[in-house]
This record gives sequence, C-alpha cells and structure tokens, in this order.
Amino acid sequence: MERIQVMVCAGTGCTIGNSGELIELFKEEIHSIGLQDEVSVLKTGCLGLCGFGPNICIYPDNIIYKSVKPEDVKEIVMEHFYKGRPVTRLMLNESDEVSKEILDINHTKFYEKQKRIALHNCGVIDPENVEEYIGKDGYAALGKALTEMSPQEVVDEIKASGLRGRGGGGFPTGIKWQAALNQPGDEKYVICNADEGDPGAFMDRSILEGNPHSILEAMAIAGYAIGAHHGYIYIRAEYPIAVERLETAISQAKELGLLGDNIFGTGFDFDLEIRLGAGAFVCGEETALIQSIQGERGMPIPKPPFPAERGVWGKPTIINNVETYANLTQIILNGADWFKSIGTETSPGTKVFALGGKITNTGLVEVPMGTTLREIIYEIGGGCPNRKEFKAVQTGGPSGGCLTEEQLDTPIGFDELIKLGSMMGSGGMIVLDEDNCMVDVARFYMDFIVDESCGKCTPCRVGTKRLLEILEKICNGEGTLDLLDELETLSHTIKDTALCGLGQSAPNPVLSTLEHFKDEYIAHVVDKKCPAGICKALLEYKVNAEKCRKCGLCARQCPVSAISGAVGKEAYHIDMEKCIKCGNCIKACHFEAIERK
Repeated sequence: MERIQVMVCAGTGCTIGNSGELIELFKEEIHSIGLQDEVSVLKTGCLGLCGFGPNICIYPDNIIYKSVKPEDVKEIVMEHFYKGRPVTRLMLNESDEVSKEILDINHTKFYEKQKRIALHNCGVIDPENVEEYIGKDGYAALGKALTEMSPQEVVDEIKASGLRGRGGGGFPTGIKWQAALNQPGDEKYVICNADEGDPGAFMDRSILEGNPHSILEAMAIAGYAIGAHHGYIYIRAEYPIAVERLETAISQAKELGLLGDNIFGTGFDFDLEIRLGAGAFVCGEETALIQSIQGERGMPIPKPPFPAERGVWGKPTIINNVETYANLTQIILNGADWFKSIGTETSPGTKVFALGGKITNTGLVEVPMGTTLREIIYEIGGGCPNRKEFKAVQTGGPSGGCLTEEQLDTPIGFDELIKLGSMMGSGGMIVLDEDNCMVDVARFYMDFIVDESCGKCTPCRVGTKRLLEILEKICNGEGTLDLLDELETLSHTIKDTALCGLGQSAPNPVLSTLEHFKDEYIAHVVDKKCPAGICKALLEYKVNAEKCRKCGLCARQCPVSAISGAVGKEAYHIDMEKCIKCGNCIKACHFEAIERK
C-alpha cells in the first residue's frame, strides 16, 4: 500500500539542476530497501522557490526539501521514508518557536500569503499523467460548460467574474469574448499566447510545464463560448519542456475524447495545434502573433479592426495568455462570485509574479490582487540578501517602470500600477538594491528593446536606437544636461507616436528612472560619477595608503602593470591612465585597501 509520494520538481530550473538524476536515484534507493510498493516517485511542476532548487515535496507530510543533491538522496530515503525522521537540515519548512513542531509548508513565510488559482496543480500532480489531472477535477469545468451552460451563459460568467487579461494591458476577458461571440459566421479561432519574452519572466512557462491540461481545457471552453472549433497555442521554441508536455497533453486529451469531435457526446468539436515561435519579443503583441501564425513576418498591424472582429485568417479570434486561461476552469467550477471575492474590486483574483533580481527567495509567487509590494518583497521574498538596502523594483518588464521604497505600500492592481508610471505586464518583478545603477538598468532594457524591435514604425525603429545611444553616452561619461532633456523629450515622442503597445511602452523604464532617480543621472553627467559603482567608464580605483599592507598582491594580479609600489616599504598606487578597471586588484586584496568609486 502506497503511503508516501515523492514529488520531484521537473520545471526548467530544477531540470537544469539535474532533478531528472534525482528521480532515478530515489527510485534506486527506495527499491534497494524494498519500499517500492510504499513510496512512489513522480515528476511535477514548479514548487515556487526556484532559487533553492532542485526541490522535492513529500506527501502527505507536506514537507519540501530544498537544494537536494545526489548525495542527499540516500539520507532522505533512510531517515525519512524508512525511519520516519525528516531530514531537518534540508527542509524548507519552518518550526514552531515554542513547541518546535515542524510546520506545514503552507504555513511558512514564503507560502502563507500566497493563494494558488492559476498555479493550481503545479507541484501537486504529474503533468504528463492526464489521470492525475482528472483526479483533481480536471475537465469537469468543460463538462459543466458543455452540458449545463449555453455559450452566452459561459461568456456572462466570465464577464461577471471581472477577470482581466493577465498578459499586460488587463483588458476584461469577458468583453473580448462577447465581441467575438457577437460576430457572424461559424469559422472562428481561439489562440493562447504563450510567447512569454520579458527578461526574468517565467510564469506562463511554469504553468505549461506543471499543468498543461488546464490550458487545453480552458481553450476548449473558450471555443465553445464564442463558437470556435479550432485553436492555436503559440509558444516559443525556446521552451522545449513546455512544448513537449503540451504535445503529450494534447495527445492524451484526444485519446480520451476530450479534444476532437463530439466532445462529451454534445456535438461540440474542438481541436488544437501548436505553433512554434522563433523567440521574437514583438510576437507577444497580438496582431504580430497572428501574422506569425499565418506564416508571415511577425509585425504589428494597426487596430481596429481588433482580432475579435478580424483575426487569424481574417476570421473572429480571441487571444488570451496562459495565465488568463489558467483561471478559467476555476471560475466555471466555483462561480464568478467566488472569484470576485478574491483580490480588489477593479482587479479580482490573483496574480502570478516571477520574483527575481536582488531578492533572497527567487521564484514563482501567486498572491491575491491588493497584496502590497512590500508584502511580496519582504515577507514572501525575504528582502534583499547580504543586508543590502532596497532601491527599486521593476514591474512589467521592458514595458514597465521602476517603483521606489515610498511606493511599496501600494496595493497591487492593474490601475494602481499604471497610476504610478509602471504596469502589471505579464508579471515579471525584478528587485534592485543599492548596488544597481538605475541609468544602467534603463540602458539594459533599452538595449533589449532595440534588439527586439520589429522595425516597422520609425518611432520605435529609430527612436529607441537614439535613446540607447544617449544612455550609452551617459554611462560612458559623455553625457550633458542637454542630453538629459533630449532623453526625456524623445521618450515622450516615442510613447505618443509608436505603432503598437510594445513601442508605446518602450520608453517607460527611461521615464520612470528619470522621475525617481534624476539625481543619479545628474551625477553621471555633471560629476562624472556612478554612485552605484557600476558604469565602468566612470569608475576610479584608489589604494587607501593607511590600509595598504605593502604586500604587492594587487600588483601581481594587474594584467596591465598599472599598480606600482615597493613590497614591505611603500604603499601601492594605481595609475588610472593605464588601469583597465578589471577589478582584479580588489579581488586580490585581503585587507579591503582598494576602493572603487
């Protein structure tokens, strides 16, 4: 009789960390002591705390072991599975301060304030086993929609829920569906936008890797709601694990009659196919995505007409991203009122964030809307590591903006973030600390935008390149106050004149850093200093004579012989004319005698 399940994270991060090897080792060790009938080992989706992977979860104990190495496997098997004693040194779980009792993982700081709706089943089931998905009420929402609800009733339920698109703009999903339903004709399409391309974002990929059937089911419901019989999942080829699990899920669903002809004997037909993207950021824009599906170059086209009126193959089409679809089955099963009871009045439900950057607990976080940025960064994320001071958080990726300490108590919502000059975006959340240069951050995002611009409209093709050139001049110590004015003017011009949403939001990182960190820009152009010590051209290396031990270690590590002195006699000196600012001297000095300013 099975008494323990070992769920090994098989998301991209943990897979890179050799979680596949852990699965085989667990099976070998369990078999070696004859527990194969009592302990099963399964792969699962992302458990959330990616920074400590590979992670494994033990059910029904609800214990998570973090940073598990091959040499830890035997100890876990012998101590926990055989002797019943959890290996405390590897546990993510916390203990009660008084009783010392091991707390359920859901009562730890990282998970306690989270609520999984879009991420339901991730880390709980084997994503490649449709029976496990069905065992967790999988395809029950599709059955309910097809047998108990009319298409209009499905659309009305989604409208009543207040669900807003989780892909960026936050447009009401039900209104989009209603527009497509109202269009005449019997040839319509459903598209899932899985072209997640923001730097540091991995929310949609993790859902597809951990719970692919939820997306298939939701797309079938969407097809029934608007009268579509065919759907496309547009996903970048850079996500091989997600693609493989989608292919497996589609095959399983077709075999069971959950996709294809006459689903549940209702006469409703719906089929899906995968279209691979080449990783172009612009194809996240819905009209560019449609062009790509049709085999054309992925470039935005003017709206209207909107896709709900004229989309793929010129037919009415609805496009939602992965996270939006991941909420749908739960809304159909639990009702619109249930969904609206979570979050805020204008932003119901939850939001998934990829928490990264200078943060202790890097990973995947799903919280109710209305949760403050401070709660996410400090209570869930654990704050900045190494006692560094928080500086800013970038939300919305290249299309978003930086928010400061003064704005951390803002409840998260689509409208609230836009008011602050940022945006929700797909859900990337990059934390920055005192060691980050905000001018360099703006330069990084602009470099990304220039590289990813489709080049169709002049404001984006040329304007963003000019912005990048100005930022590079500032970082190289060639900036002036006039250039700062030009930077701001050009940003507003691009924002007002670019063709698509991506181009219009491209200057946001520049504008937000100018607004909140103008002093850093001034320091770069007036003082020719980088306060954070990041911009290489503005750095100076200096030996503190009082701290110098005259050992000569720094000089021996200098590749250009820019450091002179006499061992045991004379403090060392750096010739900035020769110095290439490689930093080898700082690494070599054991006495912190070399300062970088």
